[in-house]
Amino acid sequence: MSIAVGLVGATGYTGLEVARLLASHPTAKIVAATARADAGTSIASVHPSLAGVLDLTLQELDAESLAKRCDVVMCCLPHGASAETVHDLIKAGTRVIDFSADFRLSSRDLYESWYKVVHPWPDRIGKTAYGMPEFFAKEIADADLVANPGCYPTSAILPLAPLVQSGLIDTGDIIVDSKSGVSGAGRSAKIGTLYCETNESISAYSVGSHRHQPEIEDLVHRIAGTSVRVVFTPHLTPMDRGILSTIYVRPTSGDAKTSAEQVMRTWRERYAGCPFITPVDHLPATKHVAGTNRVQMTVRASGDRLVLVCAIDNLAKGASGAAIQNMNVMFSLDETTGLT
Repeated sequence: MSIAVGLVGATGYTGLEVARLLASHPTAKIVAATARADAGTSIASVHPSLAGVLDLTLQELDAESLAKRCDVVMCCLPHGASAETVHDLIKAGTRVIDFSADFRLSSRDLYESWYKVVHPWPDRIGKTAYGMPEFFAKEIADADLVANPGCYPTSAILPLAPLVQSGLIDTGDIIVDSKSGVSGAGRSAKIGTLYCETNESISAYSVGSHRHQPEIEDLVHRIAGTSVRVVFTPHLTPMDRGILSTIYVRPTSGDAKTSAEQVMRTWRERYAGCPFITPVDHLPATKHVAGTNRVQMTVRASGDRLVLVCAIDNLAKGASGAAIQNMNVMFSLDETTGLT
């Protein structure tokens, strides 16, 4: 079997990461890539690291043409714009993995209250597979549309969901403190992500208003069946890639030390069949998972709280690697194909 992959919005960091990872995939190959501003130029002229790796000319987006050529399309467009394109691609007959937030949340009201736009395809809100095979593999396998998870939510949902499901932590008192590399802000030029602004500095942003907060709460609720309250604060750090999330929770037992041991057992049991999730004894760092689809997580007792620490690569397991993992599930391949 050969999988023909289309790439919409190929000029950003996630597009580059998809191309980099698929270059070593034994079954899938990018056959078409689109970019509005750079149509007519080679993809290697936009991403020089792809010279000699991928010989493609970027083209204008034509959903009908792309659907005829591709078994699956990975759509790396911003929210709002992505939903319209995804709608056209699905109607034209291809399957889609959407990198935007347009189909992640469970309700239209939740989406529109946080994203401040009218959803272009509201009929699919709450009816789209969430792209986390560790919990939704059956839905992903048969899906025509998969909502690829957000990067920050991935680093929070994976540690939290099994603990909420098992009743080990207080669901009304969860603090998620996350640090991300600058690639998480995208490739477009912005004052806040210029070298002189980010180098030798760390800063919090979107405090109390970041759009990944409702995704964390919504998905933990969907997985565990219990509502949670999360305080989420993201930070920009002077590194290219990676996310480290430090999560503060209270154990329901009141005994943090004993609960920490239960947390590790719960994670190891829940993720025993998940090839990319590794509960570890050491404190994870972003360099431990850089460039990979792997997740490392651990727990420490601190006073009457538990401190959960999770490290991922924001461009891999937080975006493009997760998309390829989802593609593998959609086409009945081993999840790890092309990702090891």
